[in-house]
Order: sequence, then structure tokens, then C-alpha cells
Amino acid sequence: MDDLIEQSYTMKNWAEEDKPREKLLLKGKHTLSDAELIAILLRTGSQGLNVMDLSKRLLHLADNDLNELGRWNANDYLRHKTLKGMGQTKAITLVAALELGRRRQGAAFKQRAQIKSSRDAYAILQPMMADLTEEQFRMLLLNQANKVIANEIISLGGRAATVADVRVIFRQAILANAVGVIVAHNHPSGQLKPSQSDIDLTRKLKQAGDIMEIKLLDHIIVAEQGFYSFADEGML
Repeated sequence: MDDLIEQSYTMKNWAEEDKPREKLLLKGKHTLSDAELIAILLRTGSQGLNVMDLSKRLLHLADNDLNELGRWNANDYLRHKTLKGMGQTKAITLVAALELGRRRQGAAFKQRAQIKSSRDAYAILQPMMADLTEEQFRMLLLNQANKVIANEIISLGGRAATVADVRVIFRQAILANAVGVIVAHNHPSGQLKPSQSDIDLTRKLKQAGDIMEIKLLDHIIVAEQGFYSFADEGML
């Protein structure tokens, strides 16, 4: 009985091609399941669970949704009592790996980012903002050719709201020699309808942009499954 437990825990008796690390080397990264990729990050299992069992249990808690897993912080991993052996090192490794994946999505647009529509802007902003659990206010600064020359966070807020300073936004735009600005914030609730404060802020930004001769091109509300564009809705 003890021998069986040891075999399950260490996976030493698994065929080489079935071990996640070896499978990646032999067959390539695309052949691995999500559970196997997570198992490589976890490295080891815990008492009573081999690393694959731990990985599958982790995915089950996130409804087998990597986007949901990407929203977790280290404490979210540690608080689950069913994840025995999920220590701080494992939790931090997973958070870091998933964050790199999120940033990679955004980086894909960095070198070729020319904004021709609100959907182009959303394609850049969505990987950075859609799965955040708190509100973030961000801006894209554009040159004469509508290419992104800066992508900056303006402020961070709570679950309900964030605050954007009009002066800060246009100061950054002037320093970057931008001719156009797209501002964006996320709604963690997933609700895309703008609030009255969103509308008021947009009006102030447009007025300031007109005075500074730096055009406010759009204000986008970002959610995981879609976006709201003030420009598309004729509110600029």
C-alpha cells in the first residue's frame, strides 16, 4: 500500500512520454494539456496528491478557466483548503507565469499598433485590463499617423471607481508630443454602460483637449467580453 502511494505521489514509474516535462521535450509544448503545463510550474505534488492531481484540482476550482485563474493573486491560491501543499512558492510561480501570458498578449500589438478604429484600441487594452478585479484608468497616446507612442496607467482605484486627473493626462500628452489621446478604464463588474461620472469626465477631457489642440479620440470602457466606445456612440 505504501509503495502505491509513493508511486502516485512521485510519478517516478510513469512512462517518460507521459511525464509533463519529458512530454514537452519529446513532443513539443502544443501537445500538453493545461493541467500538464501547470504541473510543470508546480514542479512537485503534496502529501497524497501527485503533481498532476494537484494541477487538476486547481483547474477544477477555477472552473477549468485559465482567465479565471489569471485573476487570482497569491492569497487566492493559499486560501483553498483543498489545495494541500500549495505553498507560497508555488502560488507566486503561478501568478507570475499567468501575468507573463497576459502581458504577452498586449506586447503582440506593441510594434504594429496603429489605431484605425475603437476595436483596434480594444485589442491593445483588453489583455491588460479586462480581467482586473479593481478599476484602472489608462491612456494611449498617438502620433500624427495614429500610431501608439505611449501606453500608460493614469490611476488605480477600487472595485467601484477610479479617479483620473485631466491635468495629468494632458501633461503626459504634451511631454510625449502626442496629437491624439484615447483614454480607457475597466468595469470589473462587466457592466459596459457608462456612469454619469464617466460621461462628465469625458466631457471635461474633450474640452481640455480642444483647448490644448490634442484631440480626445475616444474613451473606452473595457470588459472581458466587450467594450463601450464613446466615439462609436456619438458621445464625443
